[in-house]
Amino acid sequence: MVERLLIDHVGHFGDGVALGGGGNVYVPYTLGGETAEVEAVPGRHPDRRRLLAVEHASSERITPFCQHFGVCGGCAIQHWEAEPYRAWKRNLVVETLAQAKLECDVDPLIDAHGRGRRRITLHARMGTHDILKVGFAAAHSHDIIPVDHCPILDPGLNGALEAAWAIAEPLGPTAKPLDIQITATETGLDVDVRGSGPLPTRMITSLSRLAEQHRLARLTRHGELVLMRTPPSIMIGTARLTLPPGSFLQATAAGEEALAALVGAHCKRARHIADLFCGVGPFALRLAAHSKVSAFDSETNAVAALQKAAQATSGLKPVKAEARDLFRRPLVPQELRDYDAVVFDPPRQGAQAQATQLAATRIPLVVAVSCNVATFARDARILVGGGYRLDAVTPVDQFRHTAHVELVAKFTK
Repeated sequence: MVERLLIDHVGHFGDGVALGGGGNVYVPYTLGGETAEVEAVPGRHPDRRRLLAVEHASSERITPFCQHFGVCGGCAIQHWEAEPYRAWKRNLVVETLAQAKLECDVDPLIDAHGRGRRRITLHARMGTHDILKVGFAAAHSHDIIPVDHCPILDPGLNGALEAAWAIAEPLGPTAKPLDIQITATETGLDVDVRGSGPLPTRMITSLSRLAEQHRLARLTRHGELVLMRTPPSIMIGTARLTLPPGSFLQATAAGEEALAALVGAHCKRARHIADLFCGVGPFALRLAAHSKVSAFDSETNAVAALQKAAQATSGLKPVKAEARDLFRRPLVPQELRDYDAVVFDPPRQGAQAQATQLAATRIPLVVAVSCNVATFARDARILVGGGYRLDAVTPVDQFRHTAHVELVAKFTK
């Protein structure tokens, strides 16, 4: 049944929100003030609707720049003018902090899309009639949208889509589904394939030829090395780091640089810094230019890569990297007493256990980096309850065209 709805505003997930006495209704790809024709979405989401047509368009609506927008699930917003979009994204942080009763001015949003995404995960599935599909997941669906071009990718990923198709074709019929993670590095494409079974020798030989043809630096399967033409490396500050297979990396180079610049500015007077959830060291390796750093993360390969890069780089202050699960074994106040600053950048679930321990310390400065404003607000409440003051919050937009926003916050005791 076709319905006609008036969209009130854009919600926290990028969907238009129509207000109703029986509850809000969510319509993707719509804007506040628009009138839209919609229909129900079969399944488990009675509050969602599928957009059929925009009857009355907002003056802020623009034409999306990608032919796959509205079908591919990668981008939620390409149809909104830049300034209202930026105001909305900053306001996601403002509203969440207000709801948590955290008082702090929020800085203007920093655009950190830069040259585009430097890492992607493509999916390969056999469709009907045994036709292979390689692309991105559809919006709110497990369907695969085949793509041969994505306009939001870093130029370093040129050829990545073709490489994914070439890898999936020999693997697809025998191992499905496949997830193909591709990262742009200075020495070529770093590819990790997940979902395939053990690879026979003839398959590895075939993949070796593909690696040469598609400038792959390395190919791994579930993190295990299949072949390597050259170590996939990136620069972090003045350090050259070889990426561990399948390792986490900020989505854009500009995003990493923006986050690191904010962290560095807050920590510029610190002499000894603890970098918690350090990953491969996007903060530690830059902070070590001026400060002694102790870095902790549960990913042993990331910690090892960080330590190796630090040791091979001249001019850095001492860096000590240690593998430790900070969810199960957070650093306690006694272990933190020698630091005059702590940086923590946890995954989306936040760092509740570690924040509780930090709140009990006398460390004068804590800098939080977050990709989830809701879990940040929870952890910030813990720090504030322990006597910290939230002095600064800066939102960073490296996931342009989506509802994801990151932030850097400064706390002082």
